[in-house]
Amino acid sequence: MENVVRHYVPNGEQERKKKTGLSFYQTIWRWHFYAGIICAPFLIILAFSGAVYLFKPQIESILYKNLYYVQETKEKPLPLSQMAANVQKKYPKAAMISVTLEKDRNRTVQVGMIENGNMFTVYVNPYTGKIVGKLNASEDIMEIFKKIHSELLIGGTVANRIVELSACWALILLLTGLYIWWPRNKSPIWGTFFPRLRKKGRPFWRDMHAVLGFWLTGGILLLILTGLPWTGVMGEGINWLATSTKTGYPPFSFSFVPKPESVTVTKEVAQDVPWAAENLPVPASKINGYVPLSIDDVDKIAEKEHIIKPFTISMPQGPTGVFTIATSKTSPKDNATLHVDQYTGQVLSDVRFSDYGIMAKAITIGIALHEGRLFGLVNQMINLIACLGLILIAVSSFVMWRKRKPQGKLGAPAKAQDKKVMRAVTVMMFVMGCIMPLVGISIIAVLLLDKLVIPRIKPLNEWLTM
Repeated sequence: MENVVRHYVPNGEQERKKKTGLSFYQTIWRWHFYAGIICAPFLIILAFSGAVYLFKPQIESILYKNLYYVQETKEKPLPLSQMAANVQKKYPKAAMISVTLEKDRNRTVQVGMIENGNMFTVYVNPYTGKIVGKLNASEDIMEIFKKIHSELLIGGTVANRIVELSACWALILLLTGLYIWWPRNKSPIWGTFFPRLRKKGRPFWRDMHAVLGFWLTGGILLLILTGLPWTGVMGEGINWLATSTKTGYPPFSFSFVPKPESVTVTKEVAQDVPWAAENLPVPASKINGYVPLSIDDVDKIAEKEHIIKPFTISMPQGPTGVFTIATSKTSPKDNATLHVDQYTGQVLSDVRFSDYGIMAKAITIGIALHEGRLFGLVNQMINLIACLGLILIAVSSFVMWRKRKPQGKLGAPAKAQDKKVMRAVTVMMFVMGCIMPLVGISIIAVLLLDKLVIPRIKPLNEWLTM
């Protein structure tokens, strides 16, 4: 009898562990399924628009060749003030807000203008002062793709939050997907680490989804994480963390004047500002009877302070406003944000990459990586592979779902029977929700629907049941 007990107890324990593992797998799969079915369309939009925006320099050089490029001459470029005067004469009712100088000598000078709330850019030949043409901000193709990527084109807070929510849930999709993919027994190499391309039907699409997801998880994860600093909720949280730990921008960098008590931050008054300096307080110019500086004077200050082109000079806003010299489109180490007194030319604030805290430096490098400009064309191609891979993963999941979905039902994985496992997974999801607030809110909404609404609507409940 004793021998019999010794024989069956381990098997019972093994069976219990097997059922627990199956319930855990089923619950993770269920979360993965619902998150994927809701977020996949948005992730396809983000991946496609991001893939296009990666090649912004190349695309713009082709689309706007006549606006961007002029015949380079040996002559010295005209003063910026003369170019600005030509633009102002052409558009007398518009106000000049910025001037952008490119690195290449065959590039036009870009003069940002605003009239009746409409922003547009005027392109000027630096050698002749002739206006080459203009481009409305609303018609700029790459700005349209940027808006699709950040605000689904429709714009506004709601669209921005949907983008952020989709990106955050994508992180959970990657983690739960890795768990589902993870080999639990002796698994063959084909179908686990390499796709079975000769297979047809659901096995082929399963490999396109799971195997491709495994190989691209790192790249996709990096793209998502480096994009979060721009989001509304997580971005603000990241900025707060960097500021509170003093690992972001310095509280006030440089100079011979006290820290400004300004409530205005740099991103509100200037263009092309690096992420790490967006919330830098803006100092004020001292009104002391001096004549304001010309744009030529500010250009000389930029040269004296060794600001690397391309950089943008943003014009002062009001009598106490400042000139802002900013560059963020080149190598992260060349980042610079300078505020200049519009009357005296004194540099009131000077923040460079070397001034950033460790967190701001990491985020700045991450943003350059995200935009595909950290190490040139190779960076662009790696990001492109990740974007196209994400699209294929999302499409393959849809095809798999359609192939396994019962007629007239959603085809979601069935609920696990083990309540303890379900509660444990829910707690894990809430932990992720605490890190990503929008995810937490969406989880609460899903659970309320699952407990209070869906069971009371019989047709919906039957449709959702496997």
